[in-house]
Amino acid sequence: MTFALRDMLLPFVVGMAVAYLSDPLADWLERMRLSRNQATIVITFGFIIILLLGLLILVPLVVRQAGELLLQLPGYVEQATKLLQPFVVNMLEAASDRGVDVSRDDGTQALKEYASQAVTFFTELAGNLVRGGAALLNFLSLLVITPIVTFYLLYEWDNLVEKINGWLPRRYATTIRKLVRDIDRTLAGFVRGQGTVCIVLMIYYSTTLSLSGLSFGFLIGLLSGALSFIPFVGAIFGAITSIGLAILQFWPDDMARVGIVLAIYVVGQVAEGYVLTPKLVGDRIGLHPVWVMFGVLAGGVLFGFVGMLLALPVSAVIGVLVRFGLDQYLRSHFYDPANTEEDGKTPES
Repeated sequence: MTFALRDMLLPFVVGMAVAYLSDPLADWLERMRLSRNQATIVITFGFIIILLLGLLILVPLVVRQAGELLLQLPGYVEQATKLLQPFVVNMLEAASDRGVDVSRDDGTQALKEYASQAVTFFTELAGNLVRGGAALLNFLSLLVITPIVTFYLLYEWDNLVEKINGWLPRRYATTIRKLVRDIDRTLAGFVRGQGTVCIVLMIYYSTTLSLSGLSFGFLIGLLSGALSFIPFVGAIFGAITSIGLAILQFWPDDMARVGIVLAIYVVGQVAEGYVLTPKLVGDRIGLHPVWVMFGVLAGGVLFGFVGMLLALPVSAVIGVLVRFGLDQYLRSHFYDPANTEEDGKTPES
């Protein structure tokens, strides 16, 4: 049932996420002597303004560059074929010198076949994007639901937490609260920290790649920064795409620009690995990059974009529960007979 309703759930999932992430801000505004209702109104309208600015400024530019890129892809594929052909011929000649029966035509024909397959792939991709555009229009028509969900959940957040807290079984309430606090710290630390890293990288890559003169640099920079939410994926995608496109665009007349694009990604990765991630995310969140990558990709395969949004909360919950269970096991008599039975019990036991 959840699978069938995954597209409809998107505004509600986004609204819940915004309310969850905005609750500390609402609490701070309350300490600044605003009522909960006033704080909720301020945050909701701020979210709407940011959303509208993104739609009005970024979306037209991204759509235009994406359309131009799809139109020029067959030309880039043909250019890449011509660029690779001498290397393939040299490889075939080296193989022929070793007694292997090959010919130059074989290599040329293979490249042409690969190029044809690539053009077919990107043509199908364009069709999928068009169909995805229709889905995007459906999503935009439901955008009004997200602010409403955000407003009501944010306004009632403290009451909801208090009610759920009152429903906890008294015997295990302390343990459950501790687990929930661990989940909240893990999830909030990762989402807020990594989200900030992604925004900084999006601004950095889109600005520097555009200034370098790379075609579609703004679009590639935005995607590279956004995909940095999935460990390693953003860096690999951005580097391969931008450097490959730079070679096709500037080879062999202006190879210095290829070096500039390469330097942009080297600087970006050094800044991300040694400055941004340690400062903004840290090592306390307890989510291993491989676990995050698996969770996000698995969620995307199973439930699409909604699954990718839900993957991090689910991964955080599973990670905290597994660590708790492992800790209980290591303290138990079952793991080590030297442990007393009391050592493996929860405080409420």
